[in-house]
Amino acid sequence: MADQELTWPRLLARGDRRLFDAVARRHWPGADRVLPRLGRAANHGVLWGGAAAAIAVFGSAGARKAAVRGVASLALASATINTVGKWSVRRPRPLLHGVPPVRQLATQPQTTSFPSGHSASAFAFAAGVALESPGWGAAVAPVAASVAFSRVYTGVHYPSDVLAGAALGVAAAFVVRRLARDAQEARVVPGDERTATGVPALPDGAGLTVVVNNGSGTAATAGLDVLRRRLPKAEVIACQASELPAELASAASRATVLGVCGGDGTVNAAATAALRAGVPLAVFPGGTLNHFAMDLGLAGAEDTCLALVRGEAVSVGVGRFSPGPGGEHGYFLNNFSIGAYPELLGHRLRWGPRIGGGPAALLAAWRVLRSQRPVRLRLAGRPRSVWLLFAGNGTYHGTGPTPRRRDSLGEGLLDLRLVYGGGRPGPRLLAAALAGPLSRSPVHTATRLRSLRIGDIPEGTPLAYDGEYAEAPAALVLDEIPDALTVYRPR
Repeated sequence: MADQELTWPRLLARGDRRLFDAVARRHWPGADRVLPRLGRAANHGVLWGGAAAAIAVFGSAGARKAAVRGVASLALASATINTVGKWSVRRPRPLLHGVPPVRQLATQPQTTSFPSGHSASAFAFAAGVALESPGWGAAVAPVAASVAFSRVYTGVHYPSDVLAGAALGVAAAFVVRRLARDAQEARVVPGDERTATGVPALPDGAGLTVVVNNGSGTAATAGLDVLRRRLPKAEVIACQASELPAELASAASRATVLGVCGGDGTVNAAATAALRAGVPLAVFPGGTLNHFAMDLGLAGAEDTCLALVRGEAVSVGVGRFSPGPGGEHGYFLNNFSIGAYPELLGHRLRWGPRIGGGPAALLAAWRVLRSQRPVRLRLAGRPRSVWLLFAGNGTYHGTGPTPRRRDSLGEGLLDLRLVYGGGRPGPRLLAAALAGPLSRSPVHTATRLRSLRIGDIPEGTPLAYDGEYAEAPAALVLDEIPDALTVYRPR
């Protein structure tokens, strides 16, 4: 037994060295120029910080969340490696006699070899992003794998160092996801919206019609078992995204209460149908992103069922833009924008079905950075040039041109943020991201108001509202309708 205990580590070390030597002996066309530079770019997390910044500035709300998760996972992995990993196994660095000099780093690392910190950081960032946004994760994963392989290629790590670092990085990403879920549950705190009166209680669900968007995130399974158990007489209609407007309009015309299961875009469509039919809305959060439900204080389907049984609801404000798509009023529960974000969204929607969500988002960001021009329009009668106009339904908290959290949906004000034109879009948007809320800077301003008239909008200019995409009219009015929509929420 003692011989076996001595033999297995030696066999593993021997296999590790053979793999290391095989990589050193093999000629990899083009790699001598790329891989050492890629490894240096990842020093101190610089490569991943730049990637996160690009995703955060030019990605959607889901992409920004993925970027934050990636950075948090990297930070946890790096801290674990540097405080525990490097000092637990004091393995010497590989001997470089078989590695061609052109591949070797100018300055050799002085820390111990096991595990690979670069690999841990790379896979932590990639896994953290992928757990929130598989499309972006697929785009980042090849870069992470190349960084990890570069550590063997340049002779600073054994293959097992890289594998152990990668495993630790992925584990860190899962830990961060669990912590983020706990924090998200803690974030779901009801605001001070006004209590709605005369709202019907539906103890068994009779009179409730719930429209489910099967194409919206996890809507096919999110809380529907709870709905059927708690409200057995509710009517449930499942449909695809293309059928959603017709199904919602039909359900709103005959139901006492309109219910919806899906993400923010789906909830927006349901709110529009509920407003036009004059019926209350019951939201069952079931999308990839559920900002409206979380800001309202709905943690899940159980909360909505409880409110329906008790007949408890609140009145919330709704943002409106007139005219909207098709010449009618358009509504937004979260936000409205003109400029860089709608342009990026349009490119991503156009290219995504052909090349995938992550690559499409990267290509869209590159296109916007290189060719986007500021939008020239007239705001409240004054000519302006803007990279981005953002209007939130209620005051958002946090910095930047597109912040994310609201304490109340009953405030009755629009949160307006402008990134002025001039310069390049990337530096301007990054500078605005560092500016505080409700403040002014040379590149960014933020204020609160009840309405805003926008004119002289160039033909073909896109707009976005709650993640949906449309072409803007030549002129429109943004305003806030206080207490416009009744939404079920338990006290």
